Amino acid sequence: MEQKKHLSANSQRFSARIFNIASMVASAIPPLLMIWIAASIFVYASVAHHPNPRVVHYNRIAGYRFYGVAGSMVVFGQPIYGLFGNWHGLVAVWGIIALVVIPLGLRDLVRVQREDWQDMDISEAKTHE
Repeated sequence: MEQKKHLSANSQRFSARIFNIASMVASAIPPLLMIWIAASIFVYASVAHHPNPRVVHYNRIAGYRFYGVAGSMVVFGQPIYGLFGNWHGLVAVWGIIALVVIPLGLRDLVRVQREDWQDMDISEAKTHE
């Protein structure tokens, strides 16, 4: 038996923006960064199979950006930290993450806002009776 589900344009817009918003907040507030690295996996996975391919696209781009810069800091963070030393190195690594994630995230938020979102009706197969 099939079950109809309605997805509003606003909920799709929010789903397309959530990863960018949370990544920017976590990049702006350093203690949240480690928590977001773990929590982002669940957010990314929950939006990755959205029925609207535009939502998936924005989620994928935001994920590539965030995980790419976080992974790069695993490799290049220690030399940067060693170059500056003490807390200056930590600030430099955090600043690089923020300089990549925040401006490009803002750009994507503007793109999501400008996009013409339409309500969707989807059919879901009911697996239990």
